[in-house]
Amino acid sequence: MGVLSQVVLFPLAPVRGVVWIAERVRDMAEEEMCHPSVLRARLAALNEALESGAIGPEEFDREEDRLLDLLERSGGRAGRARVRMP
Repeated sequence: MGVLSQVVLFPLAPVRGVVWIAERVRDMAEEEMCHPSVLRARLAALNEALESGAIGPEEFDREEDRLLDLLERSGGRAGRARVRMP
């Protein structure tokens, strides 16, 4: 960037700084939400909800598949075995 373009774009510097910070916060939140230990805890809570009757089998299957996909992508090597109790 030339000196002239830096002078012209200088008023936008605070906006670019806020965007940069927002992107870093988003990245950290996504990383925390997809951490294997968090995903395993969410799977355990999902299993408890099924056992208590708070959710039905269809909702359990959908959410379990979603969480297991996230777990596989995050590097947590959990098998696709179902943990459902009859």
